[in-house]
Amino acid sequence: MENPLRTFLYVAVSSASIACGTSELAAAEYRVAETIEIDTVPSWFPVGFCLLTHGDQQYAAYYNADHRMIVARRGLEERQWQKVELPSKIGWDSHNYITMAVDSTGHLHLSGNMHCVPLIYFRTREPDDIATLERLSMTGQEEQRCTYPRFLNDADGRLLFTYRSGGSGNGRRFYNGYDVATKTWTRFFDAPLFEGQGKRNAYPNGPTRGPDGLFHVVWVWRDTPDCATNHHLSYARSRDMKNWETAGGKSVALPLLLEQSELCVDPVPSGGGIINGCQKLAFDSQNRPVIAYHKSDDNGHMQIYVSRFEDGQWNGHPITTWEKEIAFSGGGAMPFIGISVGRLLKVEPDLFLVTYRHRDYGSGRIVLDEATLRPVDRTVAQPSSRPKELSRPTIAFEGISVKLAGDLGGPNDPDTKYILRWETLPAHHDRPRQPPLPPASVLKLVKLKRNE
Repeated sequence: MENPLRTFLYVAVSSASIACGTSELAAAEYRVAETIEIDTVPSWFPVGFCLLTHGDQQYAAYYNADHRMIVARRGLEERQWQKVELPSKIGWDSHNYITMAVDSTGHLHLSGNMHCVPLIYFRTREPDDIATLERLSMTGQEEQRCTYPRFLNDADGRLLFTYRSGGSGNGRRFYNGYDVATKTWTRFFDAPLFEGQGKRNAYPNGPTRGPDGLFHVVWVWRDTPDCATNHHLSYARSRDMKNWETAGGKSVALPLLLEQSELCVDPVPSGGGIINGCQKLAFDSQNRPVIAYHKSDDNGHMQIYVSRFEDGQWNGHPITTWEKEIAFSGGGAMPFIGISVGRLLKVEPDLFLVTYRHRDYGSGRIVLDEATLRPVDRTVAQPSSRPKELSRPTIAFEGISVKLAGDLGGPNDPDTKYILRWETLPAHHDRPRQPPLPPASVLKLVKLKRNE
């Protein structure tokens, strides 16, 4: 399962996985101003929904309780949603999130419900009119086994689309660029950005734009569908999304390959305790990249590590001293494997905060001194990503938790933010659950206002 940092973040009360946008909201700063019900949706498995606010228009894309893909639209001053059912139906696969973008001419683009299947992509014929959504191809090449769609923009604002062609352990990451004048897609790179050479594939977090204006991407390689075969934490950056370089500014040839050792942050071996999506990226006060992740130490015990690029090289060390082994394996969307790194945040000018969840040691947080990246005994206020009342499930069923999807766009009012809220059971390896099942959840749009 991928956790692309960037366009999609799937937020649970207890853990994070795939979804559609991030929103760092301090609970003390925002309050719930309005809640609007949209539809009923599955609560029996998690999958990422999408919210996109563009100008005075707002779009929500999701699967209804019958597992059918729906796009809803409203004006920001309206409470009623116009809904369109698209010809796509999901099974039980938690990989099959939905994502959207609006181009510079107002046309809506949508992709989703893909896990090693032919490309599913829709675009409106008319701006702002979801009734004109139609399914289209893009380049027509390498579009038969698609997964992990994402829309993004390059340094000049051009709309891009990326996806994996192939399967877990044998996939290639392609990027397409969109021409609004001709309404056509062409390859942004001549080759894939990541090339597994038929032996592996990359699981990237990013590219995401950092405080230095550069695009940063962190990834691991994976050899098979078994999540235990993730290895080699790696990093690259770019000024324009076209030309890529190491953390030290040395140009690298494309596609990015495992043998480019200059891109390696930590040569974690296959079976070494790292999993795709565990790596979290932040930046220190000098805009140097800092990465938190988990892996097994020399004794086989699971630890959280941090690594920073400094003095021309990546320097990493563990920030925990746990004495428990955590073995994991398997395919499909994994439930909690026994360890997760929640967030890596700059909380004060000289402090980082790492949050975690551990099977044996529970949930907690570790405060790090920025200069040394070593744990310190300091009390800090932990930022909250949501008002507390949003995190309380309303469905009385064991294992239910709240899911939130942030807004990929945003209103013109800087004091207003929107999120989607619903409730589901955790991932189940993309397989159907047997009854009894919980009742369908209500999908709600939540409007947040900054407190005065």
